[in-house]
Amino acid sequence: MSILIKSAKIIDASSKFNGKTKDIFIKQGIIQEIDDKIVKKSAKEINLGNLHISQGWLDSSVCFGEPGLEERETIENGSLTACLSGFTDIILNSNTLPVIDSKADVIYVKSKNKNKALKIHPLGALTVKSEGSEMAELHEMFDSGAVGFYDYKTSVKNPNLLKTALQYVQHFDGLIMTFPFEKSICQNGQMNEGEISTLYGLEGIPSLSEEITLERDLKILEYTGGKLFIPTISTTKSVELIKNAKRKGLQIMTSVSINNIFFNEEKLINFDTRFKILPPLRSEEDRLILVNALSEGIIDFCTSDHCPIDIDNKKTDFKNSLFGATGLESVFGALNSLYKTEKVIEILTRKKDLFGIKNEVIDVGSKACMTLFNPKNKYIFTKSHVRSKSKNASFINSEIKGKVYGVINNGHVVLDE
Repeated sequence: MSILIKSAKIIDASSKFNGKTKDIFIKQGIIQEIDDKIVKKSAKEINLGNLHISQGWLDSSVCFGEPGLEERETIENGSLTACLSGFTDIILNSNTLPVIDSKADVIYVKSKNKNKALKIHPLGALTVKSEGSEMAELHEMFDSGAVGFYDYKTSVKNPNLLKTALQYVQHFDGLIMTFPFEKSICQNGQMNEGEISTLYGLEGIPSLSEEITLERDLKILEYTGGKLFIPTISTTKSVELIKNAKRKGLQIMTSVSINNIFFNEEKLINFDTRFKILPPLRSEEDRLILVNALSEGIIDFCTSDHCPIDIDNKKTDFKNSLFGATGLESVFGALNSLYKTEKVIEILTRKKDLFGIKNEVIDVGSKACMTLFNPKNKYIFTKSHVRSKSKNASFINSEIKGKVYGVINNGHVVLDE
């Protein structure tokens, strides 16, 4: 397929065309020509309002459901949602039924996504069935395409297991991920521990539950070496712990959920279950610290933390509602409301190499892996913008800024024109 993109402003700090508005001609998935004006009568022409393009975006924490939880989301519809939200690559959590904890499971996910516009990079569970007792088949899953190992939203209870895993995966440059959450401190925690939880009589989730686990895991990393990824930190002290660990030269990476940098705990005053997430929404002070840490690169990734939940398990009383919110569709608009567009693109395209993903510079001869968007328009995000099968979107009724048109990747064009 031949594609001619007309009048697109290129946002790519690594490209000599950065900041320039150009026509781009793509043939068989490769950028053939970039110039002020290109005419190709046989090419599919893309001409969109205030069109901007960048390298393709990455989301480091996405759940779909399939296999086993297709009522929440399928790989097919989830992939379309991700593409129309601007993502060419996603890291897929093992939050399935059964969990992805074997070579066969990884192969299944990879086969469902072969040669598509979206590239799915699956995580394998760190332990068998994510039960925390026995290390899963890490090397076999790695050889089959797993980019890391993570028991979704679960900390490693046994410190010796984490130590052993970090030492073991160094033989093949593997990545361990562990969620910082000591549940024993807040067995029935529903939201951030503070004035609001006290006022409404809900059991809180203190910052301590995150920070003591994080501090322990960093100590283990310092002892073993290797690479450790801490998903979705949420507190001021966690930022300091990560900052100090990086100063020591530890290979530590972390992310923050878009929810935790856009909202604070006050969203829970009306017991809206869409805002019941883990880690919980914290104080405004924490939120502002996270916003700054992401900008400075102390926090490496911002994720949608996309977690579809079926209506029976989400739209119920607050205590029994499951943690989680969808967010793929609103990440760009939310980030673009907090930062300048150039910074947003830098955040969404940084450090892909951690997961073995190549950055494709927008230049002649490069593979066409790009996101198309308009950063200008403000709008109220509504249920009609939710493409996910599950509708537990935290951003409904929020004002955000910027429209995503879609992606071009792997020779495919997926656009919402």
